[in-house]
Amino acid sequence: MANLKMKEAALIYLDRSGGLQKFINDCKYYNDSKQSYAVYRFNILINPSDIVELDAELGNHILHHPVKAAEVFQSVCFIAVKTLSLIGQLQTETQINIVLKLTHLPSLPSYSLNFCEFRLDYTSQRFYMMQGIVIAMTTVTKYTQGARFLCSDEACPLSKGFQYIRVHAPGATESATVRNDFLCNLCSSSLQEDRKFRVLGDKQIVEIITAKALHAFQGYSNTQPFRFQSLTIFLRDELVNKMSIGNEYKIIGIPTCVKTLQTSVCIEANSITFCNPKVPSGISDNFRCLLSLTSSSCWKFTAILANIFASHIVPPGTYNFLKLCLLMSLVQTRDSNKELEDCLDILIITSDTLLVDRLLNYSINLVPRGVRHPVSTEIFPTLFRNNYGTGAVSIQAGSALLAKGGICFIGDLASYKKDKLEQLQSVMESRSITVYIPGKKFGDDTNQQTTFPIQCSFWSFIDMDSSSRKHMQKTNTLIGQMDCSLIPANLVEVFGLLINCNESSPCHPFLPTVQHTLKKAIDPEGLLYLASKQFTTEDFEKLLAFAKNLNVEFSLEAERMVHGYYLASRRIRTDSIFGSKLSASALKYLISLSEAHARLNLRNKVLKEDVLIAVLLFETSLTLKYGATVFCVAPNAVFPFELYNEEYLEQRDVYLTQCQQQLLQFIATYGPGTAVFASDE
Repeated sequence: MANLKMKEAALIYLDRSGGLQKFINDCKYYNDSKQSYAVYRFNILINPSDIVELDAELGNHILHHPVKAAEVFQSVCFIAVKTLSLIGQLQTETQINIVLKLTHLPSLPSYSLNFCEFRLDYTSQRFYMMQGIVIAMTTVTKYTQGARFLCSDEACPLSKGFQYIRVHAPGATESATVRNDFLCNLCSSSLQEDRKFRVLGDKQIVEIITAKALHAFQGYSNTQPFRFQSLTIFLRDELVNKMSIGNEYKIIGIPTCVKTLQTSVCIEANSITFCNPKVPSGISDNFRCLLSLTSSSCWKFTAILANIFASHIVPPGTYNFLKLCLLMSLVQTRDSNKELEDCLDILIITSDTLLVDRLLNYSINLVPRGVRHPVSTEIFPTLFRNNYGTGAVSIQAGSALLAKGGICFIGDLASYKKDKLEQLQSVMESRSITVYIPGKKFGDDTNQQTTFPIQCSFWSFIDMDSSSRKHMQKTNTLIGQMDCSLIPANLVEVFGLLINCNESSPCHPFLPTVQHTLKKAIDPEGLLYLASKQFTTEDFEKLLAFAKNLNVEFSLEAERMVHGYYLASRRIRTDSIFGSKLSASALKYLISLSEAHARLNLRNKVLKEDVLIAVLLFETSLTLKYGATVFCVAPNAVFPFELYNEEYLEQRDVYLTQCQQQLLQFIATYGPGTAVFASDE
């Protein structure tokens, strides 16, 4: 009686939810097809909340005994087919393969599979919800959805018809569905497969890790130890190719196996949902107050941010130029599935690699997808043979794909071999990488290739004080140009910003750094400055999370200014032999820098003041690459004074206003055809 009651509830649910009409339409497709089928597969969408409200027992079956629940719907659907004469060829109930697709699971801890922790019941054969980032996936292969078997004894009545139908069950291997040792229940003769009725489906294997596991790629430091493991997901049929490497998903599925010694868990996926992170509602009170106090200027707020940023690592007032660039790069990262088109790649020339390394490592921890590339792994995707015996090739993500929408910190460029540098240059130019899969090597007849977009910003540095390389340095022939002969010139060019941080540069005051280092050695956990107490790391995380989700647009005068500078700069950096030194990507970087400064100011509109900062940063980088030109920018143009108090901030504003007038004059002189006007005109 209980089973009959659940069947009635299942029929009522199908009728109310529209599932019955969809089932009838699917049956019509099978009935109109000229092909003969041994198995008829139907997907039924299930909303657990509606089911539980209609019939609690059926809802409990679906959530905790999904295989038995599928049998209830199978019986209901078979009766519907026979009663309504939907499929003329259908003979037995076992020919109907019902797949229940859940819309969601109850938001309770018992339905969540946390693979950072040990659980007691991985093999309950019920639904769990898990969330993770895709780190590897295989190519698509085939599996047996269903097969028809016949008794080998022709005298047996079961040597005909569709009495022996085997259908893939969650967690079942290929040998569990199709093999040659099945016996007839009636006469005990061996069963033989009728191969012309075998139904094949698509299969793909994906590996995911929890987002917390990215701490292992961030140089994460915590007194509390943690563990993580990858989780293997089996995607079948309509779920194949629905996931992309580097994206984060919520997955509903059934745990299918546990390898105790290897602590690996396999999940038969039921449904997949892309994870859209929550957009923060605002910033801390201290930053809100600071923004209000500096509202009279378009430059003061970001100047103070750069001044106090990372005071745990370097003293306030030091490395301001570099810190501003890092903040602008961080604010251009993305958390959603929107493509990251506004990358800000940074290459630093330094003689103090330890301090720069600490500063960059601290910075990548402020965004969800900040990845420090381990030297023992690959930056870009690589191929491996799949461990599950499917014959498929597994594509491993690499650091760049793991950093999707964020920052990939790759360390010292000079430590990489020539072929890796050439690959990096190619990828940064095209913002994509193609993985070639040789068929012969991996047991396939044809070669394949897959292209992945690279949607992250790259940070790196060059150690100029390495004794083994000092003899390679040469005298510069152009004013302001840096010697970057340690790495190929074409690779230097693809980095949007080239920054000079050494003891002779204005951004590296020596004495405050030494004092800071000594104090931190005595008291590692101490907050040495008032700024560290007022503006914490969590405050900066909230600020960046809020700012990077702002939608910004250019004002008319800002748009004219950025295009005017680009055309003028391109003109003066063009010669008759080599052509222009500014590529089309230069304009893209200028726009990105302008947007970043506007976002960092928590504005929705890009103003000409934002363009000025972008131009000064970009021109400083160009001078280091190619030498100074007519539009000569001082190395310390963005921070001409040490920021001690309000008076120095006012002096900086006056200086930047003068720079803005010089920029307008430069555009008017060397940018013919551009419409740049002073505000009073």
